[in-house]
Amino acid sequence: MLAVILGNVQMALEQVDPTQPIYTDLTEIRKAASRSAELTRQLLAFARKQTIALRVVDLSEAVAGMLKMLVRLIGENVHLNWHPGVNLWPVEVDTSQIDQILTNLCINARDAVGGIGKITVETANRTLDDDYCAVHTGFLPGDYVQLTVSDDGHGMDKETLSHIFEPFFTTKGTGEGTGLGLATVYGAVKQNNGFINVYSEPDTGTTFKIYLPRHKGSAGPVAEGLARPPVRGKETILLVEDEPSMLTMITRMLTRQGYAVIPANTPSEAIRLAGENVDSIHLLMTDVVMPEMNGRDLANNLISLYPGLKRLFMSGSTANVIAHNGVLDQGVHFIQKPFSIEDLSAKIRAVLDSE
Repeated sequence: MLAVILGNVQMALEQVDPTQPIYTDLTEIRKAASRSAELTRQLLAFARKQTIALRVVDLSEAVAGMLKMLVRLIGENVHLNWHPGVNLWPVEVDTSQIDQILTNLCINARDAVGGIGKITVETANRTLDDDYCAVHTGFLPGDYVQLTVSDDGHGMDKETLSHIFEPFFTTKGTGEGTGLGLATVYGAVKQNNGFINVYSEPDTGTTFKIYLPRHKGSAGPVAEGLARPPVRGKETILLVEDEPSMLTMITRMLTRQGYAVIPANTPSEAIRLAGENVDSIHLLMTDVVMPEMNGRDLANNLISLYPGLKRLFMSGSTANVIAHNGVLDQGVHFIQKPFSIEDLSAKIRAVLDSE
């Protein structure tokens, strides 16, 4: 439902003069829906049911790509120190979750500083031995890449420390925080098979140390996280979605970007329409969880008609039908609901232009 609200509001805003009073009203609807969507994402992250796509990366490169945004986030009064490790081992992670982790930790650090101060972000290689793991419950020996975020803020006492990763626990005033920031960090770290430690005392600041397992392969380039305008196309897309309002909205989004859309409300209808359009369909875009059959089985069914058919899966919930424990296999294309026109456009072009 949030996807329908956000998508339709975005399309409505594109048709309204910004000087009209209704533009402000629509903007407030979009803001509220976006906050609700973010809350849902945070809950999925804490429950480790967020669908993720793992890539082998250099953690320092991933952090470096976030620095400009982090500086804007923490403001001018707080100085951000960045100390990247040398010859860092590669890690296999979802880079969007690294963004989540850094954002939440830096927001907390900024609030803990409460004025003029500093936040330090570091990366380094670390090997944890049996002795270390014996006194750190849940840790396993091995090679890790360590991400450290520390601040010189007011710190926390032992009672507060014992609760910081609990959902909805917050020391902030009413309306100032959801209590999901550190719960999100904890869930994201665990979903990427990592560990997290926190050190803090009143008036001495706080240090979070995150350990991500070393990957034995080599790192690839980290994609730039820059906002891009919608990219148009002219291919034909078979769109399968059992929620009528969602089907209508996505059809409108795609049509605006120049695509020809064949909408289907059920998998059986999609199979029938595919049989009638054998020579024209370039992409199957399908919901994952549907009546009759799931999106993966539908895609497998259509492969017999279209051996080279490109596929894009979408879901508003965890997509374990196409992902093992929430982790996508290499080459499986997925977009999480709700999504913007820009996100959808970029994802579709990436799938259509892939080998």
